Amino acid sequence: MNRNDQEFLVQRIRTQYTEKKTTELDELRALDAKVKRPANVFAYVFGSISAIIMGAGMSLVMTDIGATVGIADPMIPGIAIGVVGMAMALVNYPIFKGILNARRKKYADRIIALSEQILSK
Repeated sequence: MNRNDQEFLVQRIRTQYTEKKTTELDELRALDAKVKRPANVFAYVFGSISAIIMGAGMSLVMTDIGATVGIADPMIPGIAIGVVGMAMALVNYPIFKGILNARRKKYADRIIALSEQILSK
């Protein structure tokens, strides 16, 4: 290993242990993530659950799982379960937007003030 490679490796390791200064831009990015993350997590989790429920209803209708489970006529429960899953999927986006808008209102003043401070420099 030559001298330049050693210096580069030493500097890379050293930067991991030095205290990093957070800038106003880093703080603005963190606030933006703090606004969006809860809404995104909800949308992904709720959407996945609704897709699983809708898929379970479809499986009851289209396969012989209902007979295996012991349901004599799986068509009606399968349709009902599928419709519940579809309804959940349909309301996912409005709920997501509601959470996002509520969090935007909550943090808007801080984000606007911080962005103005960054832009004025």
